[in-house]
Parts: sequence; C-alpha cells; structure tokens
Amino acid sequence: MSLDWYMYLVPPALPTPRGELTECLVTRLRQRPGRLPHLRLPRDGLQVNEDLQLALHLSFGLHYDGFEGVADGWEWEPSFLELRARMVNEFLAFLIAETPSTWRPGAPITAATIQPTFEDVLASGAGASLSAHMVEHGTVEELREFLIHRSIYQLKEADPHTWAIPRLRSRAKAAMVTLQHDEYGEGVAGRSHAELFANTMADLDLDPTPGAYLDLVPGVSLATDNLVSALGLQRRWRGALVGHLAAFEMTSVRSMARYSSAIAKLGLPERAAEFYDVHVAADRLHAEIAKDDLLLGLAESDPKAIVDAPFGAAALLAVEWRFSAHLLDAWQHQRSSLLVSAPQRPKPQPDVALARPKIPAA
Repeated sequence: MSLDWYMYLVPPALPTPRGELTECLVTRLRQRPGRLPHLRLPRDGLQVNEDLQLALHLSFGLHYDGFEGVADGWEWEPSFLELRARMVNEFLAFLIAETPSTWRPGAPITAATIQPTFEDVLASGAGASLSAHMVEHGTVEELREFLIHRSIYQLKEADPHTWAIPRLRSRAKAAMVTLQHDEYGEGVAGRSHAELFANTMADLDLDPTPGAYLDLVPGVSLATDNLVSALGLQRRWRGALVGHLAAFEMTSVRSMARYSSAIAKLGLPERAAEFYDVHVAADRLHAEIAKDDLLLGLAESDPKAIVDAPFGAAALLAVEWRFSAHLLDAWQHQRSSLLVSAPQRPKPQPDVALARPKIPAA
C-alpha cells in the first residue's frame, strides 16, 4: 500500500456525529467560521462518553491536519476555543478526581522526591495486560482491531509531546529534543515512528491514512489521544505532559517486545514488527533519559511545573487501563471492540487506493 498519506497532506473527513454536541459541531464546521451557540456538555462517563470524546478530537484535530472541507479560520474561532476549554476542564477534572491526592496537580514534589514518587505511580498501574493477551492468545483480527484503535494517535506519534519543547529549559529541553529526534526517525524520511506504524497497518491490509477509521473507534480509545493533546496544547500543563511522556518511555519496552513477538507468532511479515522492534531498542535508553534528564531537568529548571508530572503519569495509566479493559472484555465475549466490525481484508493489489483521493501535485 502506498504511503502517500504522509507525503501529501490530505485532511481526514469529518466523522459521523455521536450526539447533540458533535451533531452541532460537524454541521457548523462545514460552514464559514462564526460564533457557536452555547452548547451543553455531557456529564456522564466523561472518559468514555462518545459525544464528548469525539467533540474533543474534533477540537484538537484543527491544530494538526485539520479536516476535509473545514476552513482554517475555525482553529482560532473564540467561541470554539471557549467550548474546548470547557470540555478539557471537565475531562481533566474527572481524571484529577480519580487520582490519589499525593499525585494530583500541585502536590509537593522536589528534585529529591520526583523519582521515587514517579516509581510509585508507575507501580500502581499493574492490571490486566493487553500485550500479554496479544502474545499469548491474540488473533490476527484482534491485532487488526488493536491497530485501528491505536492509529488515532500513532499516525501522529510524538507530535503532541513536541508542543513541550519551546516551554522547557536547559537539561529538560535537551532531553525532550533527544527523545523527539528518535521519534521522528533521526531526521530520515520514512523512518519516523508514525511512518513505521503506517507500514504495520499496511502489512495487515489496513488503510494507514490518518482518520480513516475514526468512525469505528470508541470514546475510550479517543480519550487516550485526547489526553496528550489536552496536555500538550496548554502551557499550564507542561509538567503533566512531561510526566505523560516519561511514563510512556519508562514502561513501554516490555509491551512493545510482546507485540513484536505476537506478530512473529501469527506468521505476519517481518516488516510488520519493525515499529515495535524500534521501540524496544530505543526505549531502554529513552527510559533512562526520561528518568535522569527529563524529570530531574524539569525539577531543576521549572519547580512550578514538576509538581504536575505525577498527575500526567497517573492520567496516562488511567486512560490506558480503561482502554485495555474495554478491548479485553470485548474479546473475552467474542465481540468486536470497535463501534462496528473491522473491515474485511481487501484482495492484494499493487498500490491499493486510499479511502480519500490523493493530491499528487500538492
């Protein structure tokens, strides 16, 4: 399958609405930018609420690739920003309320206590393992579903964390740049982690175009992506964003190795595992950089921000736990974890056409 999705910017299509909130947003986004009416937010199940999480995804998406047929002026429309602020505040307040008080934003943290506190947060994340299920019992169809869920974030992997770079100083900035340099393939075209993930999708006969499966992905999955954008797009949450990234880097080696093993066990093409193999190789070093330079560097240069780092890690674990639980429960009961069943594999073709038209001259 061609990777023209990365060579040419083709914004994803607007999704199908999932409630009154997204019905209004999708309708208005097709029109010229202008003031939105005051919209009421859903109050129940904020991490899994389909309407709220899709609305958040729409609001954040305007800062990335945008959406097909949506004017650029919507990105900074004041009424849209006001709505997004309310949604983000509700979402983060929900996650903060679930976080133990010693890890909540503003809890006392210093350079001397950040590392042991962080280890405590990460140790609290034990639970049912999605990667363990995949390597022990996973099927090709479950792996394809998993990739569809993850595509919402992985096809722009590293981009939300990059927002932190201009907000950091000294050792913390150097550590972040080092980590992001690797995430973007060390400057080599075709080697960014997003592109490697696209290869994995293509090798499993999935469309790697960003947003291609947005209508299939439930709110519990959108929440994992919305969290990092919510933290990344606000300077206020720079410390939590650092904590989010550090937690990922410090916990990913085992799970990435398991997914690689699962791909081999299922007899899939070797290239399909490269995305995971690269993470196994890189994240051992990344874990040390995150622990010794990113976290400690932030504590040294920005004491006001480091107090939010444990919350960033705890919030990551919270959304990932719900995500994993959703997939495992669905598969245990032999049903799809997607909103509708995953598409059947197409017959092999040379250069399979993408879901939306390409723009070869752009």
